[in-house]
Amino acid sequence: MSLRGKSFGKSSGKSFGKPSGKSGPKPAGKREGKSRTTNEDQLKKAEAHRTRHSSSENRSTDRRFSASNKSYQGFNKKSGDRRFAKPLEENADSGLMRINKYMAHAGICSRREAEKYIVAGAVTVNGKVVSELSAKISPSDIVKFNGQTIRGEKKRFILLNKPKDFITTTDDERGRKTVMSLVSNACNERIYPVGRLDRNTTGVLLFTNDGELAKQMIHPKHGVRKIYHVTLDKKLTKHHFEAIVKGVSLEDGPAVVDKLSHIEGEAREQVGIELHIGRNRIVRRIFESLGYDVVKLDRVAFGSLTKKQLKRGQWRALDKKEVDLLRML
Repeated sequence: MSLRGKSFGKSSGKSFGKPSGKSGPKPAGKREGKSRTTNEDQLKKAEAHRTRHSSSENRSTDRRFSASNKSYQGFNKKSGDRRFAKPLEENADSGLMRINKYMAHAGICSRREAEKYIVAGAVTVNGKVVSELSAKISPSDIVKFNGQTIRGEKKRFILLNKPKDFITTTDDERGRKTVMSLVSNACNERIYPVGRLDRNTTGVLLFTNDGELAKQMIHPKHGVRKIYHVTLDKKLTKHHFEAIVKGVSLEDGPAVVDKLSHIEGEAREQVGIELHIGRNRIVRRIFESLGYDVVKLDRVAFGSLTKKQLKRGQWRALDKKEVDLLRML
């Protein structure tokens, strides 16, 4: 805090802060004031905090750390005295929910997509068209979208370690085996696969009835990571390794990967690849463009999800901590 221009009462004719009867330069090694040291420390901490979040990796690490420590009890939020607080009119009736949120919770689509359908008049409540985005509904209301009744369901999140020879679709006209048969007894709610794995690709596959989260997981702008274990028909040469790292050109545009490495302790035909792009058969097409055939392709990670301790063909429900991490991606 600057002292310039401040008045300290009657002037005594002496310099402020100097001992009486003494003059000359300050002695060497004089200890700085506590307030000045504290201010410098605070400035350093503020600068470190500001520059830390300039890295996307640091931001991602901080979000995961925050999600995993929500149960920390060291911080007790002070609650105000609400004995005389009046509830807001829109919250007076418990159980009311905005109609776009209701549609998202039912797994129909995301909230933003629901708003478009509502404005277009594709949604009815108790037989009447509702076009107001602020409309709220109760559990007893009958909501229909394109003539089909929507039921608010509990959100379900199922993780499957997909085996070969199953296609990622809800049904198939040709009678082929689908992944839905593997999770048919996982829950009573109707769930859908998030994204696709082709018939001969194995590994991590998520199912949910949360349309909003599903769209977030597969939309390119969110850049959810995917890691694959690739087995090729021959050794990957150094020249082609470097070409993939730089980015190869495909018929639908350039394909850029985040990481590429050989699998430690395995033959040179096996590599690990991490990428965020999600175009159709993208991993297979990257290697095929350089003259390789992909013998095996296994997705070992999707976002924060892995197939650890989950045998091929088995599924399990995600816990709350895992779901919270997905929502933060």
